[in-house]
Amino acid sequence: MRKHIIAFALMSVSAWGGSAVAASKIVEDAKDRCIVGEEVSGYLGIVEDAAVSTELRREIRDINQQRKSYYADLAARNGVAIDVAAKLTAEKLIADADAGECVRNENGEWIKI
Repeated sequence: MRKHIIAFALMSVSAWGGSAVAASKIVEDAKDRCIVGEEVSGYLGIVEDAAVSTELRREIRDINQQRKSYYADLAARNGVAIDVAAKLTAEKLIADADAGECVRNENGEWIKI
């Protein structure tokens, strides 16, 4: 079953154009500056809390809510928990991160790609 979910998650990420729920310019800029990054949980996280505006926080929250909804749908269709669908999709998102972006690993450490 894991292979089926992985294949579906990979197709889904491709359908999103390489990122789970299209990000706004402010989020993309923050990712480029390593202020925001992808986490192994499948959600966006804040790397540098002090540098985050209210607008950026709102955008991250909105994207993560959209992702959660998508992961719930993906999980329901495949008979798995939401966090399983999210983590499998996160693997692809992290693998596709651009050079210079930050990602959060399983140990909770932010790493610059």
